[in-house]
Amino acid sequence: MQRPPQLPEPDPAARDHSARLRALIREQIVAAGGMLPFWRYMELALYAPGLGYYSAGAHKFGAAGDFVTAPELGGLFARCVAEATAPLLREVGADAMFLELGGGSGAFAEHALLRFAACDALPARYAVLEPSADLRQRQSERLQALPAPLFERVVWLDGPPQEAWNGVLFANEVLDALPVSRFAIRDDELCEECVALDANDLFMRAERPADVLLASALGHLARGLGEAFVDGYRSEVLPQLPYWIDAVAGLMERGAMLFVDYGYPRREFYSPERSDGTLICHYRHRAHADPFLWPGLQDITASVDFTALAEAGTRIGFELAGYCAQAQFLIGNGLADALEDPQPLSEVERVRRVQEAKQLTLPGAMGERFQAMGFQRGVDFERAFAVGDLSGRL
Repeated sequence: MQRPPQLPEPDPAARDHSARLRALIREQIVAAGGMLPFWRYMELALYAPGLGYYSAGAHKFGAAGDFVTAPELGGLFARCVAEATAPLLREVGADAMFLELGGGSGAFAEHALLRFAACDALPARYAVLEPSADLRQRQSERLQALPAPLFERVVWLDGPPQEAWNGVLFANEVLDALPVSRFAIRDDELCEECVALDANDLFMRAERPADVLLASALGHLARGLGEAFVDGYRSEVLPQLPYWIDAVAGLMERGAMLFVDYGYPRREFYSPERSDGTLICHYRHRAHADPFLWPGLQDITASVDFTALAEAGTRIGFELAGYCAQAQFLIGNGLADALEDPQPLSEVERVRRVQEAKQLTLPGAMGERFQAMGFQRGVDFERAFAVGDLSGRL
């Protein structure tokens, strides 16, 4: 696979870091008999302790990183999410916990906590489930600037809650980074995409017959779509999604889940036009399709099958509260009010907020490409999806 054009070169230290991760992955390929399933390669590339993209110390978010998430643009996104979930925290009561999966730079938590305080809806705990020690440190440094009564509510978790809890689970751009299985249809047979070594000891794609778990997942997809995949079709699937959802939220007794990510309903995800899947890599604000380039230095993601997410959430006993484009979710949860401010704004700040709102809502930016899906258990979260509900497309 040729290197994508027009990508900036990593510095020597970054190259050395990537080489160490490459060596680790090579060892695992050899130990596995010459092939690793793609999901395992992606898992190592992103999460190998001390070496994976999300486990190591390079900047990932914002202008100095590889991509920009909604919370990095400013405070509007977090404020609208807080407006949507504050009634739930008040409804749940004094023991409510807000659990953020993957805290990024801490920008979302900072703005959300300030808004929860203004809405008289501060959770008893604001928990961040963050696997990266480096990101935890950066989040802590940022959040320490908050007033002490807010920062004192923040805790970091090593894993999902292990006892019953009530509150809100929130994940922004988390599902797209879960390691996916890649599949291909060859001569009407279902194959699993793997990673092997070529004659020059470089990573290459390889295929083998699909195992029972992958074959079962693809059978479920084909039944839902009402047709089989054509020969040559390649894409991704996340067979472990139901188990992952159960692990992170199965012990919630009362509350809601909110996921925001880029993706499609199933029929659009597996459309004939998307015959090579949705896998994409991000490096220094450039997107390309080579997951083997500089492992550990680039993000690797796949779009979300929101139909699969709806199935996974309802399977563990939640009700689907709603599904809509990010633009409609933000508009329905106070975006217009968030653009205003009781205090007079400088012209610079006013223009900046307008530009932030455009980036969050315009169809050519994040407005339609990103979507929001909510689930509820013993609370009313449907009101947050009063504008532009798309559940009928699932």
